[in-house]
Amino acid sequence: MGRRGGHAAVAAGTITVIALGLAVLAAHPATAAGLQADEFLADPKLEEKARDIGKELRCLVCQNQSIFDSNATLAHDLRVLVRERVAAGDDADSVKQYVVARYGDYVLLQPPVKPLTYVLWVAPALFLVLALLLGQRVLAAQTRAGAPGLSDAERARAKEILKGDAA
Repeated sequence: MGRRGGHAAVAAGTITVIALGLAVLAAHPATAAGLQADEFLADPKLEEKARDIGKELRCLVCQNQSIFDSNATLAHDLRVLVRERVAAGDDADSVKQYVVARYGDYVLLQPPVKPLTYVLWVAPALFLVLALLLGQRVLAAQTRAGAPGLSDAERARAKEILKGDAA
């Protein structure tokens, strides 16, 4: 029995070590974002600049994630492209303009306000106003129609029930 207890303790310890190792690995930012070894710049300042730019660019496959939050192949390609442009000495605006020139304003998580993007900025408010107007019309129609009343028999039964509760 002593030997079995010893094996169980070793197995439990091994599982704990593996679980902790996986947790540490999963918590590392590069692993969590699915970054690959070829994506990192040697200069920490350039790497930080590339990450800041990448956080403003939308993954066109995932659509609601930045290229640094996505594991999509296109996001990987865009991360590499951003790092290449940063390593070549481009500033943040030049890198973003380069990417926008190829993919359009939609690649920006915060698209600029201009005639081509008015719909992106106005549509949510427009849908809210339309929903409120529709709700108001439905409520007005229900009020005009009136709530269905009780029949005489139902009123009498309700009075009997209420009298029974009062007694």
